[in-house]
Amino acid sequence: MAERKYDVTVIGGGPGGYVAAIRASQLGMKVGLVERDRLGGICLNWGCVPLKTLIRSAELFRSFNKSQEFGISHKGLTYDFIKIIARSRGIADRISKGVEYLMKKNNIETISGTAKLIDRSSIEVVKDGKVVEAMKSKSVILATGGRPRTIPGIVIDRKKIITSTEAMSLQVQPKSMVIIGGGAIGVEFAFFYNSFGTKVTIVEMLASILPNEDKELTKNLESSLRKSGIDIFTGTKVESVRTDHEVTVAVYDKDGKKDLKADIVLMAVGVQANIENLGLEAAGVKTEHGYVSVDEFDKTNIDGIYAVGDISGPPLLAHVASHEGIVAADHIAGKAKHGVDRLNIPSCTYCQPQVASIGLTEEAAVAKGLKIKVGRFPFRPLGKAMALGETEGMVKLIFDEKSGELLSAHIIGSEATELIAELGMAKALKATWENLHNTMHAHPTLSEAVMEAAGQAFNAAINI
Repeated sequence: MAERKYDVTVIGGGPGGYVAAIRASQLGMKVGLVERDRLGGICLNWGCVPLKTLIRSAELFRSFNKSQEFGISHKGLTYDFIKIIARSRGIADRISKGVEYLMKKNNIETISGTAKLIDRSSIEVVKDGKVVEAMKSKSVILATGGRPRTIPGIVIDRKKIITSTEAMSLQVQPKSMVIIGGGAIGVEFAFFYNSFGTKVTIVEMLASILPNEDKELTKNLESSLRKSGIDIFTGTKVESVRTDHEVTVAVYDKDGKKDLKADIVLMAVGVQANIENLGLEAAGVKTEHGYVSVDEFDKTNIDGIYAVGDISGPPLLAHVASHEGIVAADHIAGKAKHGVDRLNIPSCTYCQPQVASIGLTEEAAVAKGLKIKVGRFPFRPLGKAMALGETEGMVKLIFDEKSGELLSAHIIGSEATELIAELGMAKALKATWENLHNTMHAHPTLSEAVMEAAGQAFNAAINI
């Protein structure tokens, strides 16, 4: 078998791997990419994009149901659940084909199969139980992603107890669903299914359905979701799940034990990294707590081997993986100007109202002993929010009390996931409240809330 030779070999074709491959090719390196399934990984095929496609259908359905507020009436509004699912799958297929095109455009050789490190520079590719390729590479970027976790003792049968993959392609809409685990995945699926009439219950072991977000915002979100008919149990542990013609989830909280019954259970307790059978031990690559250990440039303890995306640890987000892929490729080429800024990673949850944040929560800032100023501005007074009929939400900004520098931002409301980008840029540039407040924001826009929140922190807001 002839040995393929590359400057960089990327193992995994998800948002971390394929982006790393393109960047390495742009920098003049010969690149090979090994993928065992579909290019685009979980995110583009079974995660971020197809789920947001489902959510868009839910948003439209909700908007149509309140169209009379805008002077528009309709009769007999209906939906086709199968077509909603089919549209999502169709968009996922188009995006995967788009990644295939990008591989060809950038002269990246794509190899189908499962890759395994033999040593720090040698790789074997196995398909159908046979070694189909042998490769030699100066550098390797591991980007094998992750897979859904489960609770010990609970077996995912993918029929009654399902993961996000099955929840995205059900052919029959369940009448009721218990979602075990909050976080972005649990909350987004809760929003989608609830929008079309499924009775949804969220069970979260921690005190908040979005444990990593600002407490003030998550309380607002929980209130909004409950008003829409979603039952939420926080601080609640799952003891067991029993399946029969329906599913029974036995839970325990401060008030004791109770049984929750539903047609189907969605397991959304997080993601674990795909580090098994990758040859990490043979190559001498260190792992910790189930993830590959990396530095700020995503380099492992072995020269020439990098790890990006879910395999390298939290936060397990597609945009983090892509950014890390670029940083790793730049570092291999000797062109990296900076590593990954772990304090400037946007977090987004695409329910309605949306939640987005960057930097420390108010609770974390106080716990670190920082002297802070907090600015808030609600969407309710904004002319654009009124025009859209989306007045729920606010912008919350946290500044250093002495310097006025932006430390973090937290948004709940319509288009929060778009608005957060301005604040990510501001934080990266070490902007102050005055920079934000004195930057002219177009009127009428939702982004005016950013300007006003910055002013409110230092008693300079106008419209409040």
